[in-house]
Amino acid sequence: MSYKIVGDSCLDLTKEMRGDSRFQIVPLTLQVGDTMIVDDESFEQSAFLKLVRESQDCPKTACPSPEAFKRAYECEAEDIYVLTISSHLSGSYNSAMVAKNMYEEEHGHEKNILVIDSESASSGELNLAVSICEMYEQGMGFAEVSRRILELRDQQKTYFVLDSLEYLRKNGRLTGLQAFFATALNIKPVMGADHGVIVKLDQARGLVKAFARMSEIAARERGVADPLRVVIAHCNAPQRAQQVKQMLEQELEKSGSRWEAVITETAGVATLYAGDGGIILAM
Repeated sequence: MSYKIVGDSCLDLTKEMRGDSRFQIVPLTLQVGDTMIVDDESFEQSAFLKLVRESQDCPKTACPSPEAFKRAYECEAEDIYVLTISSHLSGSYNSAMVAKNMYEEEHGHEKNILVIDSESASSGELNLAVSICEMYEQGMGFAEVSRRILELRDQQKTYFVLDSLEYLRKNGRLTGLQAFFATALNIKPVMGADHGVIVKLDQARGLVKAFARMSEIAARERGVADPLRVVIAHCNAPQRAQQVKQMLEQELEKSGSRWEAVITETAGVATLYAGDGGIILAM
């Protein structure tokens, strides 16, 4: 059976995966002041970060239309998996579901379509995408892959440490109290996701200590999983991504688990929310 993975543009594919025909991105739109930017292959991270720094307006996102998702479903693949950012952060999942209904009203059930609320973002979406590919390589069919990927989604953990929570706060994704403590005395919170809802897990003085604490929490909560994949997404911070990878390596060695790391760079949506220097971890 042929398959395709359709992701919104918070699915932060690696450079190698961007040219893979098994993947298709349906972009969100970014807005900074009066400037509208489509989060597709033309997105330039450095230019966007500069625009955000120089603007007095809070950057915002707009989810793809159902029609945009529906066009992505109209392909030759028999099995289609749709991965979206957490439905608590965007309307992308709802658009993808409306598109599925539209497609099936027009074409019937000629192909299998599973729309997945990742309950995560960025690295979490990528982890699920890679897992789907691995399952097909093992010879699984749509029903088995669907069951397993939803189980993995429910087990997956997402963590992040950002230089600033300002854009999340201004877009209504955090309480003002959390953002206040994050900016006071260089306190950096370690954040996570509870079924797609952003929560604070801990905090530390300075980024390095926050990365170390995030690594400790991630390794402890994951326990023994063999083999394990760790996905690290960074916003303009490859050295920080490597630093987090090394910290995780030290923590995971204690459990004796075999593991691999995938490092990717954020596209527009995750860049907007994470900000310059942000790190997002999924495992």
